[in-house]
Amino acid sequence: MDSLKLKDYLHSRPPPKGIDVLCKLQHFAIITYAVDPSRFDGLFPERFKLDTVEINGVKKALISVVPFIDVDFTSAVYPFPKFTMGQTNYRIYIIDKKTNERCVWFLGTTLDSWTLAVPRLLWNLPWYSGEVKFDCDYDESQKIYRKYKMTTDATWAPASVELSQTKDESIELAGFPDTETGLVYLTHPLAGFYHRRDGELGTYRVWHKQLEVSSAKLKSASFGLLSRLGLVTLKEQQVAHSVLIEPINEFTIYLPPKVVK
Repeated sequence: MDSLKLKDYLHSRPPPKGIDVLCKLQHFAIITYAVDPSRFDGLFPERFKLDTVEINGVKKALISVVPFIDVDFTSAVYPFPKFTMGQTNYRIYIIDKKTNERCVWFLGTTLDSWTLAVPRLLWNLPWYSGEVKFDCDYDESQKIYRKYKMTTDATWAPASVELSQTKDESIELAGFPDTETGLVYLTHPLAGFYHRRDGELGTYRVWHKQLEVSSAKLKSASFGLLSRLGLVTLKEQQVAHSVLIEPINEFTIYLPPKVVK
């Protein structure tokens, strides 16, 4: 893999319009696993290929679980009520062969909010209900988490994870030529694709500044979706490729999602 530079992927925010959304993501974590690429066979269309890395001479594909709390979720254009809700995304790193863009394939999302009806019913997004709870203690003076726990009570994707942090822990991302390349790969895909609930191919885009992530350790994890689909076994879930975390950031989400014909 060639080295990637964040400056080549950062750009000014496209002006929001219409129903585009602005939201802050609190307790944002990217918990990544490296697994055999064959486990993702048949999950996405031929248009895409896995964005693999080589770790200790073995080709691996990466999949991340991304929990956070949407805070101040609101219109990016108009005065609108603000919502707060727990959310967890499940994503695989891919390349769009049509555009050569690095992007992600969403297996789906759990959302703790009655507003789930909009993405699920109106846009057929693969979003599912779950009761998401965070129990976190962030030390602002030390810039570390004293405690980070998330649980999701759900049928589709029950989950629990506990992370720990020590001060000035270095970011180590196996399989990448350097840390910056790994951060481009893991933190900066701006396009997502997925199978809609009606089987059509869907996509949407986001924008954010460079994420100011730090490294964390995985204490325990149980992601029912990954186990059920045979993507990452429960035993494998206890050993992450990497854990990146940021107390809060801000995303712009460009809506509505599009159907790709």
